[in-house]
Amino acid sequence: MKKIFTKTMLMYGISALTFSATNSFAQQVNANQEVDNGDAKNLVKWNVAAVALKTYSFQYERAVGKKISVAMGFRLMPKSHVPFSSTFKSLIDDDQTWESIKDFKTGNFAITPEFRYYFGQSVFRGFYVAPFVRYAKYDVSLPYNYEATFGTTTVKDKIDMKGSLNTITGGVLFGAQWKLSKAVYLDWWILGPNYGSNSGSISGKKKLSTEEQKELRDALTDLEDLPLVKVKSTVDGDGAKIDFSGPWAGMRSGISVGYRF
Repeated sequence: MKKIFTKTMLMYGISALTFSATNSFAQQVNANQEVDNGDAKNLVKWNVAAVALKTYSFQYERAVGKKISVAMGFRLMPKSHVPFSSTFKSLIDDDQTWESIKDFKTGNFAITPEFRYYFGQSVFRGFYVAPFVRYAKYDVSLPYNYEATFGTTTVKDKIDMKGSLNTITGGVLFGAQWKLSKAVYLDWWILGPNYGSNSGSISGKKKLSTEEQKELRDALTDLEDLPLVKVKSTVDGDGAKIDFSGPWAGMRSGISVGYRF
């Protein structure tokens, strides 16, 4: 009887020890899986809200600390008419000015390095503040319409002008990021004011008479009233040129969907 009891207790002890070890191993595996997922340092995102502005905007973000990350944004807008041009038209009181610039087209490319600090418990989650720098290049196409008077006759004409504008700005983005599932995140760029400088020019080649030069020169002076940008126009017998320079301001906002890996 004693031998049977001893054998039973031994078998029970071995079984309990085996179950305990197996259970501990399973818990350790699960814990490691959670750590591995939490240790994923990369996040790629697509700004879905930018599509409404005919723009493709993406960002790569990498964790470099418990609450710190660095990111690089890429933005591309193929050349097209200005988004919401009907709204823009309502802001211009002069019909002649609108007729002159209604065929305006622009496209742009921008890169945006960024540094983020998260106020939550860990990187990639919670509210954050993100200082950034942005370089952008805008390609511009402007078939500028104008009227020239010859005696009692008024003739409508246009000059095709093309060029580019380069801007460098710095600012601070305020936003929040949430984890939607194991690897899917939502990033809300709440407000990102930025300020800097711009420079560039557009020009068009065309033989112009003295009367045409005068009328075109008068028409282009309307562009010198554009806000924030300093505009200087030059017209001669071979065509026209518009130089841009001075301050430049912008605003970042958007909603991005991201994948962590």
